[in-house]
Amino acid sequence: MEKANWTSPMMEFILQGLSNHPKLEKIFFVLVLLMYLVILLGNGVLILVTVLDSHLHTPMYFFLGNLSFLDICYTTSSVPLVLDNFLTPQETISFSACAVQMCLSFSMAGTECLLLSMMAFDRYVAICSPLRYPVIMTKDTYVPMAVSSWAIGGAASVVHTCLTIRLPFCGDNVINHFTCEILAVLKLACADISINVISMGVTNVIFLGVPVLFISVSYMFILATILRIPSAEGKKKAFSTCSAHLTVVVLFYGTLFFMYGKPKSKDPLGADKQDLSDKLISLFYGVVTPMLNPIIYSLRNKDVKAAMKNLVAQKHVTQ
Repeated sequence: MEKANWTSPMMEFILQGLSNHPKLEKIFFVLVLLMYLVILLGNGVLILVTVLDSHLHTPMYFFLGNLSFLDICYTTSSVPLVLDNFLTPQETISFSACAVQMCLSFSMAGTECLLLSMMAFDRYVAICSPLRYPVIMTKDTYVPMAVSSWAIGGAASVVHTCLTIRLPFCGDNVINHFTCEILAVLKLACADISINVISMGVTNVIFLGVPVLFISVSYMFILATILRIPSAEGKKKAFSTCSAHLTVVVLFYGTLFFMYGKPKSKDPLGADKQDLSDKLISLFYGVVTPMLNPIIYSLRNKDVKAAMKNLVAQKHVTQ
């Protein structure tokens, strides 16, 4: 009898979203839609520029192109579902579709964690060992670095998704979130999730702890090198080459740590407020950060702005 209540792969989940806050749904639908369009346009233009402009065929812009493509994939795996959820109270999603969406989102997030640490290494070599940079950061080096980021992120996602979908789900099938966020799905399992919790802890170390430590150490060396530069102009020029990456790192990891590292409330009233804050933080992390990435890199990078101007000028000439 107990097994009869377990869910099958054919069952559906209900995404609650912001159904308890109907006024917020209409506002957030417009905001998220506009931000998603900016994400597609901004990151699409960055990819186009880094591909078409030969001056940007360098390791730094190769990683930047990967980051832009990743942001498009990540938001596309979740934002259409979020928008549909705003229009349809208690949106339903099949078990298999939920698993695919969860796998894609987790994979993109893990890949971005590693990719940002690879970009930090690139900046470290460029500033601390500029003469050796062309020798160290060859195509045989930076391409495998990017590929390994995608591969490790994908592998970890498959493991976590498999560990989640093997669980029995009985009773309540309402996911208190916009999407099939893995932590929200695990709350519905009616079995021991200790293996999931342990594996999640290991993953947090691999994708959050290690990259943040690596990035921090890299920037300590970068800062020490910049401070040894005698001229103020030289210091400013050296810092400008890594300021955009540092800004993106602070935004990305700041929201991640705030979402997964803060203590959970035990008070039911506080828990309701916390659920809303978790959703809004998740929305910020999943939509606002990918939208800001191309803006930050465009505004703080003379090469990208020059490449964009050249691209627009070439288009006018051809017309």
